[in-house]
Amino acid sequence: MLTKEKNDLLTQTGPERPMGKMFRFFWQPALLSRELPEPDCPPKRVRILNTDMVAIRDTSGRAQLITPTCPHRGANLFFGRVEEGGIRCAYHGWKFDVDGNCLDIPTLPDNGQREKMCKKIKLETYPTREAGGFIWVYLGPKELMPELPDFEFTALPSDQVYVSKKLQYSNWAQACEGALDTAHFSFLHMPLVDGKINFGKDQFVAESSADERRLGWIRNDGSPRFSITKHETGLVIGGARYADEGDTYWRISQFLMPNHGLAPNAFPGENMHGQCWVPIDDETCWIFNYTWNPERKLSEDEVSRFQKGASIHAETDEDYRPIRNINNDFMIDREEQRNKTYTGIKGVSEQDAAIQESMGPIVDRTKEHLNSSDLGVVQFRRYILDAVLAFDNEGLLPSAHSHAGLYRLRSGSHVCSDKIPFEDVMKERFGHRLALAPGGTDTSALTPVKTA
Repeated sequence: MLTKEKNDLLTQTGPERPMGKMFRFFWQPALLSRELPEPDCPPKRVRILNTDMVAIRDTSGRAQLITPTCPHRGANLFFGRVEEGGIRCAYHGWKFDVDGNCLDIPTLPDNGQREKMCKKIKLETYPTREAGGFIWVYLGPKELMPELPDFEFTALPSDQVYVSKKLQYSNWAQACEGALDTAHFSFLHMPLVDGKINFGKDQFVAESSADERRLGWIRNDGSPRFSITKHETGLVIGGARYADEGDTYWRISQFLMPNHGLAPNAFPGENMHGQCWVPIDDETCWIFNYTWNPERKLSEDEVSRFQKGASIHAETDEDYRPIRNINNDFMIDREEQRNKTYTGIKGVSEQDAAIQESMGPIVDRTKEHLNSSDLGVVQFRRYILDAVLAFDNEGLLPSAHSHAGLYRLRSGSHVCSDKIPFEDVMKERFGHRLALAPGGTDTSALTPVKTA
């Protein structure tokens, strides 16, 4: 459990709170590239980290996050016209380019006053980058702006990547913890066999198909043993379950500072998945999802299934609100729950959301009763709380802030002898103790950046 003070420290991300301040030193996904589908398309409202913005794509195709407030009279630029290299306020026609320069003030006579006034006016903009199907924004001090994190999916061709997002009615941290908690896979996401979940390592049938085999290992061993490696970017979390006789089935996930996680499902050659939990405010968040395959294009069938809500992706409406949500009890089917699946809720993403949102907007961690199956969650809390306290008390930013290549990591599954220690499991599965992907930065000791 956590004290109330530490729970507040973990969950509060407003601009004056330590966690909120630290988050602002890291690039955050703000929206999907496809939300601005073409040059001069309509602007989009964006709110993350308690900050309201407007996203535009200008005539050249460049995406940019800007303040919504026109410096003339405070009108909201969401209602503006995106045209000919900028956005024009709908109130009095003042026009700005994506760098915030004032291009035109048509309410002034064109006798020198207009040009003189334009030079005095500057619209606030936010550093913006586009990569991996996301439009990213940086909200921290510009003099300490880092490079964009070098995730593997951001460097791949677009046909090898699929991204999505969904709205979630919970604090970012409990959504993140849900993804790092590999023990729940034996329950929450599990189909039933003859209306039951059977546990015990001797109940698995070895002649099953590959997918059935791994499902059987998860079903039959509901108490994984954890091995966790702390590194400069976050944590490698390995959960070990009994497999066939003499073997162990490892599911290996990553937590990456400050709010990314890589899922533990993939065997070699399979699609990999990751998520980023971006606070809107303390009680809601956007979950940005990314699926990639470094070896091949995603098939049309795969993309179609992701669009309909397969794997980590949710089925959403045009505003990215899940179709199955807390307001309709996630369309839970009690008959299905009795006979076919553990929850009776369709979709892995929706099953996660149902549990995470059921805790309330901000879970009270002072009332928890943790055990050995929660080791990944415990270590996540220690890691990020240590980081935010070092930031708040000493002005030190985590090393990952200034080393973009540390983010080029992978996660996945592996089956091997039960005699192999975790570090050797990592090397056998990924060729590297931290699952570094080709092109990543392999650094064991980095100096933290001081903010002041």
